[in-house]
Amino acid sequence: MLAAQSLTKRFQGLVAVSDASLAVPAGSITGLIGPNGAGKTTLFGMISGFLAPSAGRVLFEGRDVTGEAPHLRARRGIARTFQIVQPFAGLTVAENIAVGAYLRHPRRAEAVARAREVGTRVGLGGLLDRPAASLTVAGRKRLEVARALATEPRLLLLDEVLAGLNPSEIRDILPVVRAIRAEGVTILMIEHIMQAVMTLCEEVHVLAQGRMVASGPPREVCRDPRVIEAYLGRGAAARLEAQASDA
Repeated sequence: MLAAQSLTKRFQGLVAVSDASLAVPAGSITGLIGPNGAGKTTLFGMISGFLAPSAGRVLFEGRDVTGEAPHLRARRGIARTFQIVQPFAGLTVAENIAVGAYLRHPRRAEAVARAREVGTRVGLGGLLDRPAASLTVAGRKRLEVARALATEPRLLLLDEVLAGLNPSEIRDILPVVRAIRAEGVTILMIEHIMQAVMTLCEEVHVLAQGRMVASGPPREVCRDPRVIEAYLGRGAAARLEAQASDA
């Protein structure tokens, strides 16, 4: 469904992403991991159209969309969440979600109805009429997912949707991610919580210092010496291997 081919992004003298490639098969949950500052969100920005690459191409369903603006990619079916969640504080939860729904439902009544449906699906059903400013961190994360999902994407880019959540909240949101995929939405997710990556993802790509250093099934990637050195550390790699064996 998605192919990022040799993407490079330069900010004046800084090369944030260098010759990075990845592919996301339709119907999959694919992970993108790596240390802070590796260029993961920059890569998301190029895939979604918020950043123009210095070199390389983005193909969506076989079509070159490299030069298209974010709203045009959204119409094609690419949606993303943002690492820093910033809801419209003066609007209700349902109205925030409706902002995404307006992409395909220009009439207010239809957009709000769609928003309420999506909000219920992601676990916000009892909070839809509350101000978005009243939500907890976990609620805001769900709202961010709902607003992107309301655009009716075929590809959903999740940028650290689990960050800042406690173990119980993480456990509760994992079924939401699986349900989104079960409804036919392909997912590419940036995540630091490796247990979640191991549980959810069929394929993982590892970015370090702007370059792809490994790709493959999660268990294989976690054994890769380059990934252990650049990101996991030997202790974390051993724990993940033990947990995967127990599972």
